[in-house]
Parts: sequence; C-alpha cells; structure tokens
Amino acid sequence: MDMRISMVTLGVADVERSRDFYRRLGWTQSPSPEGLAFFQAGGTVFALWERSALAIDSGTDDLDRGGWGGVTLAVNVTSPADVDELIDEAERAGARIVRTPDRTYWGGYSGVFTDPDDHPWEIAYNPYWTITDDGRTLLGDGRG
Repeated sequence: MDMRISMVTLGVADVERSRDFYRRLGWTQSPSPEGLAFFQAGGTVFALWERSALAIDSGTDDLDRGGWGGVTLAVNVTSPADVDELIDEAERAGARIVRTPDRTYWGGYSGVFTDPDDHPWEIAYNPYWTITDDGRTLLGDGRG
C-alpha cells in the first residue's frame, strides 16, 4: 500500500454552508458534482459531502456525534507567526477556537479551531519537521 493520504472527506450537515466557510478561509473550490465540494489541498484532495450520504457510501451508521469521529485534521506551517495568522483567519471566517495558539509539550507551537460541524483542525508549527516549497510536510530529518 502506498503510504499517503489522497483524500479527506468530511460529512457535513450543510454542504453549502461548509463550502462557504472554507472559501472564506481562502480555499479555492475545484469543479465538483452537485452536492459535493472538492478542494485541492497540496497533494491531497479535501472534500465536503452531506453527512448521511457519506455514511451510506462508507458503510457506516450515521450517529450524530458532531464532528469528532476519531479524526483531527492538521495543517503544518513554517513558523509560530503562521499559526497565529491562520487561527485568526479561521476565527474571522466563523470558526470556534477551541485551543488558542501556545507552546506545546513536544516543543512546537499550535492552536485548534473547529469548523461549522465541529470538525477539529490543528494549526501547528513543528520545528523538527520540514515544510517544502510545494507544501509537503516531511517528517523528521526532511528526507520524506
């Protein structure tokens, strides 16, 4: 199996509301079928789909547990200032800030916000990782 994440799909209550939220964050939507929203996110595709439709397609029960389903999405950036900037941008777009940016126990700096369906997003600076010019996050020594 190829070790990479190709697509992340969030099951949302209202695709248009969530699409508008991510657009306000500065994301550009790619051509998408009706009822879905696709965004190119570096080398990964990010998608929004109506929650019950995603549950059916995924073969799972649609238990309304909010956005927490055992997954936290993350964006790694190149400095603590970038963390602050993105958290502020998310708040202006309507996000709920659940952890204000601060130093972490692991030596980095991060904060967390949730989108309109309570999907958590961590914005993190990790001084031990490398962010390439094309947006890839390289673990450890930067050799990927």
